[in-house]
Amino acid sequence: MKKIFVMLLLVLLLASCSPANTGQVSFMIFGDPAELAAYQKLVEAFEAEHPQIQIQLRHVASQNDYQQQLLTAFSAGAPPDVMLLNYRRVAQFAGPGGLEPLGQYVEKSSLVRLADFYAPAIEAFQWNDQLWCVPQNISSLVVYYNRNLFDAAGLPYPADNWTQADFLQAARALTKDLDGDGQTDQYGAGLAPSLLRLAPFIWQNGGELVDDPAQPTRLALDNPAAMEALQWFVDLQVKEKVVPDAVAEEAEASENRFLSGRLAMYFNSRRGAPTYRTITAFEWDVAPLPMGRQPVSVLHSDGYCMAAKTKNKPAAWTFIEFANSAAGQTLMASTGRTVPSLRQVAESDAFLDPQHPPANSRIFIETIPTIRRVPLMTTWVAIEETASKEIERAFYGQASIEEAIGAAISLTQPYFDQAAAKR
Repeated sequence: MKKIFVMLLLVLLLASCSPANTGQVSFMIFGDPAELAAYQKLVEAFEAEHPQIQIQLRHVASQNDYQQQLLTAFSAGAPPDVMLLNYRRVAQFAGPGGLEPLGQYVEKSSLVRLADFYAPAIEAFQWNDQLWCVPQNISSLVVYYNRNLFDAAGLPYPADNWTQADFLQAARALTKDLDGDGQTDQYGAGLAPSLLRLAPFIWQNGGELVDDPAQPTRLALDNPAAMEALQWFVDLQVKEKVVPDAVAEEAEASENRFLSGRLAMYFNSRRGAPTYRTITAFEWDVAPLPMGRQPVSVLHSDGYCMAAKTKNKPAAWTFIEFANSAAGQTLMASTGRTVPSLRQVAESDAFLDPQHPPANSRIFIETIPTIRRVPLMTTWVAIEETASKEIERAFYGQASIEEAIGAAISLTQPYFDQAAAKR
């Protein structure tokens, strides 16, 4: 009897020390101080519930540095156990030696069910018939606006159904030379001249980014509808001067101008909210993208992913599972960082509470039916970065849109061919 008791005690001890119940998990993120604070709260909550698992939070401030460090870590065979990846980057990391498929983990989970998530977020992380990451958020691109500047100009706040013409009219009225020296001191709007920011305006105009969204073989920016959208986009700076030019943007980034109260409208996803909540000098809110021929926005979604080389996969999954449970997503929603990918959390006060800006958070949920994503490709990141450089040249008046489009199509073609060869 004593021997049986000892054996049972040994089994219990071994179980309590099993990989699923103990160990260290490295978790890599990027973002500004407000975003870091949000993830620190998540880690603290997890460790309080799972004290036998320690999360080593690795923070990189710059998104570009983060991506470079991830690429280097995977190339060296020493990636973090868990990382946040935007869906646009998943295909380049998926496959042997890259990411661990998570479908089998979800199937066995009692905390995470795919049916509880918004479908566009789950679909964005499915590639080659595998689920590679569990999405933590489902943000659209929106317009953050300074209510005080609208009030001072006697302008109504952006309506939920405002148009591109409405936006341009407001941007013109909000662009001002405040001291009469001939220089613009306050800009109506700020947005990054990139393919991702341009995409929804092309879709709104009936155009496409690529020839075939399912099996793309080339950029389609030379389509008349896409060209027309790019011209409107470029004209905001070249013709209308309602956004900073290259010199002004280099001197001070548009987001910093928004934070200081000298830029009225700023295009961003939900990730900016924790930083904007630090603003005390003025009130701000969000509006949907101004509408073209049809309402369309572009998906911004990050997922918790696991490296295939992770030694302690049960512990890593325990953290991913917690982060994407209702409790984990509720905690992150309360920090302002995310639009929860879980329906029940997105519809809760943790996200919609009007006492914490933006008051109009429901816009993020109401635009989900109009969200589109960019193509899922192993080389999409290179395509996007290459095309964005040409869009930037046109945006700052350094090339015509015809020159920029021609260069973008020519320079990205090898990446399309490379992706096609791997199918």
